[in-house]
Amino acid sequence: MVMYIIDTHSHLWLRQDTVVNGLPIRPLPDGRADFMGEERQMLPPFMIDGKNSAEVFLSNMNYAQVSAAVVVQEFIDGNQNDYLEEVARSYPDRFFVCGFCDVRHPGFYPQVEELCSRGFKAIAVPGHRLFLPEGRVWLTSDEMMAMFKYMERNGMILSVTLADGDVQVAEMEEVIAECPDLKIAVGHFGMVTVPGWLEQIKLARHENVSVESGGITWLFNSEFYPYPSAIKAIRTAADEVGFDKLMWGSDYPRTITAITYRMSYDFVLKSAELSDEEKRLFLGENARRFYGFKELVDLPYIKNMSE
Repeated sequence: MVMYIIDTHSHLWLRQDTVVNGLPIRPLPDGRADFMGEERQMLPPFMIDGKNSAEVFLSNMNYAQVSAAVVVQEFIDGNQNDYLEEVARSYPDRFFVCGFCDVRHPGFYPQVEELCSRGFKAIAVPGHRLFLPEGRVWLTSDEMMAMFKYMERNGMILSVTLADGDVQVAEMEEVIAECPDLKIAVGHFGMVTVPGWLEQIKLARHENVSVESGGITWLFNSEFYPYPSAIKAIRTAADEVGFDKLMWGSDYPRTITAITYRMSYDFVLKSAELSDEEKRLFLGENARRFYGFKELVDLPYIKNMSE
């Protein structure tokens, strides 16, 4: 059985230099970052210049036999539209990139039309970052709904991460009702380690909604590899919405400060709790269908020096 592996939640940036809620995020040497007043290991320590490039990611993907990746965006990484447009142009068969607009402030709607005109086929919305000191930004605001309806009309995909539990689920239900043909990928596996996570998963009962597991190894980091509770959660989610609605995502590069890139899916591949067909769907086939990947590269296994 041929199995293509597709990563549905990753990040790229040339320079991570931004401010979130008045707090800076700046690169430091050796893969570290000043992260909102705290020094954190943002990247693996061999990425010494703070640059999280497509070429380094491709090397990881080739080694781990990952055929393609979806690149989302986050406020903490800063706006990377220009770089991701270049990445998509340079590696069209390897990367599906999401555009980004600053939905935290009114007046962002023209950015949506601009992103579409530039060829972006998806927009990422970090919904969990919309609880601002000056007040909450609602996913159902007039401008947000106008954006979602524009995306629906133009066949764009919404990649969205939500606040813990069911805090924003009712808003998403309203968005789905108003935009039934808008394809939506719910990220971070519903924040699976937080009470109420299944309410996010249940959004995938709607025809055009799927769930991706970006960051699942981070959420179960205290348990660590091979993440038996993550496997149990995948099974629980499948019981709710079906395996054809679930997709693997890594949250590269942040998660590979703790594990290798291959380990971020290898625990699924080696699990005895999932069938071969379930693994095929979760690790790539569902993503191929959802994002419309066509020509996927075949990547041979390269033997390690340690073997």
